[in-house]
Amino acid sequence: MGGENQNGRDKQRGTPFFSLSHFHRAFPFIDSLITEYRAIDKSNRPALAHKLAEILDHINYLHPFREGNGRTQREFLRLLALEKGLELNLNPPDNADIYERYMSGTIGGDVKLLAGLILDIIS
Repeated sequence: MGGENQNGRDKQRGTPFFSLSHFHRAFPFIDSLITEYRAIDKSNRPALAHKLAEILDHINYLHPFREGNGRTQREFLRLLALEKGLELNLNPPDNADIYERYMSGTIGGDVKLLAGLILDIIS
């Protein structure tokens, strides 16, 4: 049960994750976001960053895995950026600022903050 304990709740905060009964709707929606991302010209970094942030926000809300959601999300976004010939490292070992901005954006569902972070570090 993705990201949930037996009670369907976040193990740290006790709040519910995305309901497993709605997964069948979530995946096609995320697929549509990825299709939109792929249609953006690789030179339009602000639009790419915003769409990557939007994808990240929805995948984070879906929270499909019990463990490793953040690591999986960061790697998935890295691969999407690579499709456009860009490098994106949301997991640098010695950069607390990137980690803190990433965590604030994902926990708070702040797409604008995530887009700004991605735009700042994409190369």
